[in-house]
Amino acid sequence: MNTVRAAILSTVGSPLKMEIAEIDLPAEPGPGRVRVRLAAAGVCHSDLSLSNGTLRQPVPAVLGHEGAGTVLAVGEGVTKVAPGDPVVLNWAPSCGNCHYCGIGEPWLCANALSGAGRPYARTLSGEDLYPGLNVGAFAEETVVDQTCVLPLPEGIPLTEAALLGCAVLTGYGAVHHSAQVRPGESVAVFGVGGVGLAVLQSARIAGAGTIVAVDVSPDKEELALRAGATDFVLASDTTAKDIRGLTGGHGADVAVECVGRASTIRTAWGSTRRGGRTTVVGIGGKDDTVSFSALEIFHWGRTLSGCVYGNCDPEADLPVLAEHVRAGRLDLGGMVTERIGLDAIPSAFDAMLAGRGGRALVVF
Repeated sequence: MNTVRAAILSTVGSPLKMEIAEIDLPAEPGPGRVRVRLAAAGVCHSDLSLSNGTLRQPVPAVLGHEGAGTVLAVGEGVTKVAPGDPVVLNWAPSCGNCHYCGIGEPWLCANALSGAGRPYARTLSGEDLYPGLNVGAFAEETVVDQTCVLPLPEGIPLTEAALLGCAVLTGYGAVHHSAQVRPGESVAVFGVGGVGLAVLQSARIAGAGTIVAVDVSPDKEELALRAGATDFVLASDTTAKDIRGLTGGHGADVAVECVGRASTIRTAWGSTRRGGRTTVVGIGGKDDTVSFSALEIFHWGRTLSGCVYGNCDPEADLPVLAEHVRAGRLDLGGMVTERIGLDAIPSAFDAMLAGRGGRALVVF
């Protein structure tokens, strides 16, 4: 076994119970497996959802699913990458064989998270460890299935490339695949965290006209404007009215909800025009219910849709995103508001809960 440092989630629930400790990875990756030395890992709200029980996660586990690094070793049968290759981790690889993959919707793959329920390492006391969302990126190194690595296109900084693994694919896909924003349309983005910043940049890339960022923190305004927002609205009881005032009195053509709360989803829906489209990216709790009257659904003619991993095919979308980065249209570094070490992950979760900052990046 090889020993590396990792952030271990010992118990699901609140308060957060996570410790920084050494773990044992297999000395050899094994058939079809790849060992990766992490360069960086983003601290995403989905990790918080795993830690508090909103999403199911066996424990003890190493969370972290948004990462990039360098291949150290490959097991028998691995042909996708070789030692020395820079890669982005893909936390939701499609199997290619299930019903959803067969109808061209790989983001809904029935087997995408099958690896998350299988131990991949051990604690120093010999207890099995599970990889959060397949990849366990909150560690100096990890071992994953070869389907969980994407070769990093040339010209992309390895550290910032971590953001491509979740926030950017999700935000870009929400705009281009789910909402299908057209040039000149108005877009309202709820939540200026990592994914929200990616949505704002992607809306600008799509040629949107008015782009309104909404957040509970006034400190997010400058961050939102740099990412592409034309206007900033501080969340309040008048948010929907404020957005209508910025969009000719009609409401936004598109709203993208990146928070995952029933109240925010309802406000996003109410901020769109008649016939508008609301895409929900945020992950909410199963008991947090959104209500609509039968009459308003008919009258407003709006569309409400969920969005999983940006409705993306990472294999196809990563090269497109890389070209946007190389051309200067997509700024990965501008999304990072804090660079931290493993020890600071709990503090980054606290900041996320308090609504502070954009994306915290664990740099190894």
